[in-house]
Amino acid sequence: MKSRPFGVTVLAILAGLAAVLAGVHALQALGILPYFIGEFKVHAFNFWTFLMWALMVWVYVWLVQMLWNVDKQAWLFLAVITVFNLILDSMFMLGAGEWSDVSLSFILNAIILIYVMLPGVKKAFDTA
Repeated sequence: MKSRPFGVTVLAILAGLAAVLAGVHALQALGILPYFIGEFKVHAFNFWTFLMWALMVWVYVWLVQMLWNVDKQAWLFLAVITVFNLILDSMFMLGAGEWSDVSLSFILNAIILIYVMLPGVKKAFDTA
């Protein structure tokens, strides 16, 4: 295990925030939590959407653990999962037609993807 640079710690914290947002979206898909941004409403129960967001929670929690231990594979896996989550958010926006429902998740994942591609972060994972 290598020492953890500050940039990797920031990535782990951002991945933890992404896990929390994915958990909120999973509860919204079950109809437990309403959508908070924009119009305050509860969408209908959607089990498949819940499964997708619940899987994202599990993946992000696993990624936080990998990032915290500065695992070399965590860099690539975080980049792939962040792109997948951006696609998932985009599909939700296209299907529901509402930007406000996933705007925080979309913006956070865009920030994570930009941060992952910085040369200093790549160097911390020996991928530069």
